[in-house]
Amino acid sequence: MLIHLSSPHIHGGDSIRSQMMSVILALLPAGMVSVYMFGWLAVFQITLCMTACLLTEWLTLKWMGRSTTPIGDLSAALTGLLLALTLPAMTPWWMTLLGAIFAIGLGKQVYGGLGYNPFNPALSARIILLVSFPMQMTSWVIPMHLSTAGIDLYAFSQAWSLFTGGAAALAQSIDAVTMASPLGYVKTAWTQGISVNDAFQAYHYSYLDAFIGREAGSLGETSALALLIGGIYLLARNTISWHIPVSFIVTIALLATVANSINPQHYTPPMFHLLAGGLMLCAFFMATDPVSSPVTPVGQLVFGIGCGILTWCIRTWGGYPEGAMFAVVLMNCAVPLIDHYCRPKVYGHAERKS
Repeated sequence: MLIHLSSPHIHGGDSIRSQMMSVILALLPAGMVSVYMFGWLAVFQITLCMTACLLTEWLTLKWMGRSTTPIGDLSAALTGLLLALTLPAMTPWWMTLLGAIFAIGLGKQVYGGLGYNPFNPALSARIILLVSFPMQMTSWVIPMHLSTAGIDLYAFSQAWSLFTGGAAALAQSIDAVTMASPLGYVKTAWTQGISVNDAFQAYHYSYLDAFIGREAGSLGETSALALLIGGIYLLARNTISWHIPVSFIVTIALLATVANSINPQHYTPPMFHLLAGGLMLCAFFMATDPVSSPVTPVGQLVFGIGCGILTWCIRTWGGYPEGAMFAVVLMNCAVPLIDHYCRPKVYGHAERKS
């Protein structure tokens, strides 16, 4: 007796949960660097973000009368972790909570849940917070200077007071423990007619510090090394393909190289762009979101190139110092068009000529 089985006959062993777990594991180096640099403050931010995202997903699913089983796929937990790593260490708890609600409620569930969201939920929430609360979202803590203000982020009680009280807890010493990010400082200096080299010297900028994470910035964006380790892990596991991150990074490096060679006192060098801000986080973890990125290799290359061009343009001429997150969300809008024009031809299909 013949038994006919429908394809596929072999299961690859992958699942949504395993894919999400791989990305969470890949983010562990960046998370550990954030805890090392910001102590309990990083633990509080990550815990609240992940918990709030899971709770928001459960509540929205219950409210819509749908099964709460999707909570177990870890997609909400990953969104919370990604969002937390894009936040400044001193983000007030209520703002972190709002960001988690925005990410799941407005960035994911309003479109129908996982697989239907056109934009990366974590980046969408981060942009909403930045536009709504620009001052709080650009207050960067300098961990190595906190001791001068009598603050120990490894002390639970002091970190908790800062987390619940926000910048108000440092009203008398806020200028001593915060400063602009490298991107923000250089861009402000440029508007004042200060050359790139002079801005670097005044900021005491170091490529080594930027590579390992000893600089002002968001929780998970300061260490390019930690993010590279996570990105290589995802590539090795085939969780992501190389097309988007490589085309993203190479494009911005080429643009920065050309501009810097033309006027080195006006345009920042390529290495600065590669190590600064959220480029590595967006290239490996945000832009590669399988839901909101193109499905074909050619489309992914186009997507990555577009992200690189927009990132460099926004950083160079835009109103915000950082452009990576805006670039990814803007390119998310173009994904349907990219997929339409970059879809492969059906094998053996011949177009009918009139």
